[in-house]
Amino acid sequence: MNPEPPVTSDASKVVTPESLRQKYESGATVDELVAASGLSYGTVLNRLHEAGTEMRTSWQTRRMRQDPQARQRLAAHLRALYEQRGATLTELATAGAGTRRAARRLLIEAGGAVRTPQQTLRIRAAARAAERHKLALTLRARYEAGTTVPELAEDCNYSMATVYRLLHQARTPMRPQHNHGPARDMRKRP
Repeated sequence: MNPEPPVTSDASKVVTPESLRQKYESGATVDELVAASGLSYGTVLNRLHEAGTEMRTSWQTRRMRQDPQARQRLAAHLRALYEQRGATLTELATAGAGTRRAARRLLIEAGGAVRTPQQTLRIRAAARAAERHKLALTLRARYEAGTTVPELAEDCNYSMATVYRLLHQARTPMRPQHNHGPARDMRKRP
């Protein structure tokens, strides 16, 4: 004789992993989800993991509850870093999201679009080129004001060749070359 199958509660069928995830991400704890759903602690955890939920620590939950707008502010801050400074998801994780996955989720919640790595590289290359152009213009202004190339190289901690290259990129009209060594006394010839 076969034993009767266990009776399953209808509550376990109604509570979806996505609904648990939404409640959890809005600030509910696992214990509160267990009490509200009638599911066991392990089942709630399994369904949260199944939905791809990023779990928080107790201190993160307390911080979220103290300031319910904290998640939205963090998401907006991370989006600004991502879009204006070309930060990567790894840098966003370090800036407060915790993990790359959480950073991605917060970025999307704030209305941002995730870039490909190639797009990030292009943004960063453009930013470096803009900084280099700005430096070249600064060097040009100082050179035209009378500062010598060796002085510019020493101040900027660049080689003289790099300073010359930056000056040429800024289309600087160059002064005639001078001997930068010690002055020679032309009267004394050996």
